[in-house]
Amino acid sequence: MSEKRVLRNFVDGTHADPADGRYTDVIDPSTGEVFACAPLSGPEDVDRAMRAAGRAFEGWRTTPPRERQLAMLKFADAIEARAEELVDAECQNTGKPRQLTLDEELPPSVDHFRFFAGASRLLEGKSAGEYLADHTSYVRREPIGVCAQVTPWNYPLMMAVWKIAPALAAGNTVVLKPSDTTPLSTLLLAEIAAEFFPAGVFNVLCGDRDTGRALVAHPTPQLVSITGSVRAGREVAQAAAADLKRVHLELGGKAPVVVFDDADIAAAAEAIAVGGYFNAGQDCTAATRVLAAPGLHDELVAALTEQARATRTGPPSDPDVLYGPLNNANQLARVSGFVDRLPDHASLEVGGTRVGDRGYFYSPTVVSALRQDDEIIQDEVFGPVITVQRFGDEDEAVAWANGVEYGLAASVWTKDHSRAMRMTAALDFGCVWVNTHIPFISEMPHGGFKHSGYGKDLSMYGLEDYTRVKHVMHNIG
Repeated sequence: MSEKRVLRNFVDGTHADPADGRYTDVIDPSTGEVFACAPLSGPEDVDRAMRAAGRAFEGWRTTPPRERQLAMLKFADAIEARAEELVDAECQNTGKPRQLTLDEELPPSVDHFRFFAGASRLLEGKSAGEYLADHTSYVRREPIGVCAQVTPWNYPLMMAVWKIAPALAAGNTVVLKPSDTTPLSTLLLAEIAAEFFPAGVFNVLCGDRDTGRALVAHPTPQLVSITGSVRAGREVAQAAAADLKRVHLELGGKAPVVVFDDADIAAAAEAIAVGGYFNAGQDCTAATRVLAAPGLHDELVAALTEQARATRTGPPSDPDVLYGPLNNANQLARVSGFVDRLPDHASLEVGGTRVGDRGYFYSPTVVSALRQDDEIIQDEVFGPVITVQRFGDEDEAVAWANGVEYGLAASVWTKDHSRAMRMTAALDFGCVWVNTHIPFISEMPHGGFKHSGYGKDLSMYGLEDYTRVKHVMHNIG
């Protein structure tokens, strides 16, 4: 352990070792080599963090929104000032291209914090009305309490921001567990936050699934928020039900990309490739399930194949790569397994191979001639694999797009405004893009339907998810 960097939890404004001294290795996915070890936090660590967050909540909940806003704005400025350091941590943990992460992920994270800093002021507003004679009513939005949060390994830094920003803006306190494979940038984020928030407002506990289960089972948190797999979401919902904790779930996705005959093939193919291969396809909204109209199917497959051949993967230091490695050995095996098990009727157009002999790199892949009930169509691959199906008409496109258990995001590609309006109404997904795929903005909500979970991230809807509603009535007669 002396040769590895030793990470520590961040609880109550200071670093903390795990109570029972257990650690787990942290691996650089670009090399497959261990570079650090992180705590495997147990029930005693969870209890300490919850007690710290509970104490901090009593003061933070009554801090005027203007003061919370100022603290959050200063924190956002500090994130921006230490962008290089945060990105270095993020890239060592994930293997992402460094410059791309600095340009494309860090700025939105800062913007999200600044948005919620301002939005916190809006919770002060209360509308009053006399709905009953001689009585005046109004509604208060109040913080919920301590929030237990669990973030995934695909966007460790950004997903931490998506969770803590609305929680803190609303006056809650947080105990957050990052993925056991990617704790580095989240711990650094907590260290930076300690300069601007009272001790115990934002705590980070490292650990594995058992640590997450202990967070959910602990009696203190009043809300549990997780971004993760459908399996993990089900476990959290079941465990939280035992004492009726509120649950906020952002789970898997299988985003359909419906391309009609009148679409701009070149523009669609380029956008699909970026949206499908960015972050090695490890994105719940990735543009990896293409439904192509018969008139352009063959040409679109050819264009996607050329895009794949032109797309490069490699280590964080290479400025010419679009994406880095898959996050871990298990994920590499999972993605490879989907391709290895392709049915005989499928056509592997390009890719389908591991890249290099170090790390967990996988080639840009395109698979066509697939059927609706194929495993690779129904299940989330979470890798750089784009599938293509040929649909017959608009009704079939809708049926196939909706014919999966997920409902997170979708896109429609057409020049026909009426068709776009019909499709956006018919598609059973929480976000539908038209002639684009995957942009997010702080002011608009993100969240899914069906097995993709419930609750919203970003926007005022996301802020309201971290509040409780209280009706107050005065007898003025």
